Amino acid sequence: MPFNVGPLELVIVLVIALVVLGPKRLPEVGKSIGNGMREFKDAISGNSKDDDDDEVTSLKASERASERA
Repeated sequence: MPFNVGPLELVIVLVIALVVLGPKRLPEVGKSIGNGMREFKDAISGNSKDDDDDEVTSLKASERASERA
């Protein structure tokens, strides 16, 4: 799915984004777009940060239970 976006087109898009959003909101918007893309990728692949956190929590709980016994 090549878009053939060259460096000049990328600079033009970034300048337009800077003019429209302003210098204060541009990093916030970039961060939110990045987080959205990451969540979308994780949803497509079936991975979830919450699943990983749950596994770590359950492993720590089982380690503590085995230490008590």
